[in-house]
Amino acid sequence: MIVRLSALGALLMSAAVLAAPLSYPATIAGSDLEAGPGATAPDPYRWLENDVRTDSKVADWVAAQNSVTNAYLGTLPGREAIRARLAQLFDYERFGVPRLRGKVQFFTRNSGLQNQSVLYVQPEGGSARVLIDPNPWAKDGATALAEWNPSADGKHLLYAVQDGGTDWRTLKVRDVATGADLPDTIEWVKSSALAWKKDGSGFYYSRFPETNGPKYLAVSLNQKLYFHALGTPQSADTLIYETPAHPKRGHSAQVTDDGRWLLIVTAEGTDDRYEIHVADIAKGEAPRALVTGLDHSWNLAGSRGTTLYFVTNKDAPRSRLIAKDAISGAETELVAQGKDAITGASLVGGRLVVETLADARSLVRLHALDGKLVGEVPLPGIGTAGGFESGENGVTYFGFSSFATPGSIWRYDSKTNTAVPERQAKVAFNPADYVVTQMFYTSKDGTKVPMFISHRRDLDPKKTHPALLYGYGGFNISLTPGFSASRLAWMEMGGIYVTANLRGGGEYGADWHDAGRLLKKQNVFDDFIAAGEALVKNGLTTPAQLAIQGGSNGGLLVGAVTNQRPDLFAAALPAVGVMDMLRYANWTAGRYWIDDYGDVKQPDMFRYNLGYSPYHNVRSGKDYPAILVTTADTDDRVVPGHSFKYAAAIQAASIGDKPHIIRIETRAGHGSGKPTDKVIAETADLWAFAGYWTGLTKDMK
Repeated sequence: MIVRLSALGALLMSAAVLAAPLSYPATIAGSDLEAGPGATAPDPYRWLENDVRTDSKVADWVAAQNSVTNAYLGTLPGREAIRARLAQLFDYERFGVPRLRGKVQFFTRNSGLQNQSVLYVQPEGGSARVLIDPNPWAKDGATALAEWNPSADGKHLLYAVQDGGTDWRTLKVRDVATGADLPDTIEWVKSSALAWKKDGSGFYYSRFPETNGPKYLAVSLNQKLYFHALGTPQSADTLIYETPAHPKRGHSAQVTDDGRWLLIVTAEGTDDRYEIHVADIAKGEAPRALVTGLDHSWNLAGSRGTTLYFVTNKDAPRSRLIAKDAISGAETELVAQGKDAITGASLVGGRLVVETLADARSLVRLHALDGKLVGEVPLPGIGTAGGFESGENGVTYFGFSSFATPGSIWRYDSKTNTAVPERQAKVAFNPADYVVTQMFYTSKDGTKVPMFISHRRDLDPKKTHPALLYGYGGFNISLTPGFSASRLAWMEMGGIYVTANLRGGGEYGADWHDAGRLLKKQNVFDDFIAAGEALVKNGLTTPAQLAIQGGSNGGLLVGAVTNQRPDLFAAALPAVGVMDMLRYANWTAGRYWIDDYGDVKQPDMFRYNLGYSPYHNVRSGKDYPAILVTTADTDDRVVPGHSFKYAAAIQAASIGDKPHIIRIETRAGHGSGKPTDKVIAETADLWAFAGYWTGLTKDMK
């Protein structure tokens, strides 16, 4: 007999299921210890670090966890309605910032719900045509077009293929006129710039040595710089630069717009501290040192003759713009450090476009070659501008967006300092229905920290509302206003969306970054906690309505503050987080992160990291918020073992009856290249989960 539940009966059953404590899969706890200098820490779930693709026990654990998670998520009210609305909001035409070669544009476009954006080419006055459509490359849409760069003459396109979200790339070359690929194929590439020789005869790239074991968990060491001549096998490529005495150093290539200078940028970690070698390509010159010491940032803006223009934080924590002679090394300051952090610059038609952040909002200025201010570049509003590729003819492009303003593409002429819209998105909502404000709040040590607050304009200011607080706070990365259909869905339902500009980021330059890393990492957590407290104090939300979210380093942030202040939050969404702060450097790119997280071989860093590591500090006896951990089984940047171990720890602890579950995506990596349908499905689960526990979606069907 088939029993049909009434809508009310189904709703009551769903509520009963959601209120009941979950039964989690059994996870074996081992006796492993992590031995550090002068201290040890238990590591009972170390076996979950093993590769899910080769270890059947880990694979079974993943399947069991996903079974519990999927069953629970299926009971959440509003999940399917949220997914349907997300599909509508994502279904709008959007564009990437064009790159100009001669009078030909190369740009990406997504018609709306395409899993991967398509690369187009368009001559001036002509129609755009498809050059690369990656959507047919994989049935699940998880093979993506990653980095790409057209040759200076626009005849060839060098592009990278990314499969299943991996950081590894395969390089290919396409003939722009015919749309056919050349036989040239380059493997073992990761974290590489793509730099063409001016005459189009070949390109510079960076690669790692082949390994006998799987790429997935291989530590990134001994990166070398090569030149590949078109029409030749990779085995014939010319080694340009390596540092065998310093295997941790990585190298990337840049070629100046005039084709004269090859710049080799060397770094050892994620910090903006570089050495620069240069070579006169036409003279066949061997690379020679221009900047040594790995002490400061040096970001190329362009060149004129023997003059190279750099943005550097040498003697300027908020950076300055200098001219440096490529032969003598002599330096001349052109744009001094100001109150706003300089984030980049480019030489466009004989003028310098200088990008800055003013309280985390874009402010762009135009300068003459001698540094004299010409004027402020006109932007369409308060938000984030990016692009401004250097070029000799004075024309470039930039993209602009804000929290409630979809991305638009603008054509900028440096000769007249004017910008006109080139392509604008048409969306299924009215941006005027939303409001964005910036609030400054006081952190634990008295530091003033900004945050952006976005919501529907018609929200009642006399009432509290469910809120989602997002943060990152690391690696000199700035969180600036930008549009997201996912965030809009949260706000459309009546939620408040908040982005906090925590220390550790780059919003105010090197000092702001330094104040949130190494032995000062706790400042980041204090800033985030203070943001939540400020939202409550100002009557915007309550602890019972406040959810927190962050990914990667932000996943670490969410895990740490959940341990430290479980009472302040109703739900926590840590994504692809760095959760084991004692073993993070053991895999793939983890050793680069020592610049921010410190070397745990040093006694002070081991003890300090142990004090906040999310995996090691789950506090039994405290009532924790609902937690939905998200990761991907093939993330080879922050390996999923971090999230697996953390999920096992929170499920084993006595931290209350709210759900503490993990959602594990398949054939996905750290985030880049994720197909649109997977983004929509994951976001629907996140918003349904956070929405239920903050009260935003409890009345939805």
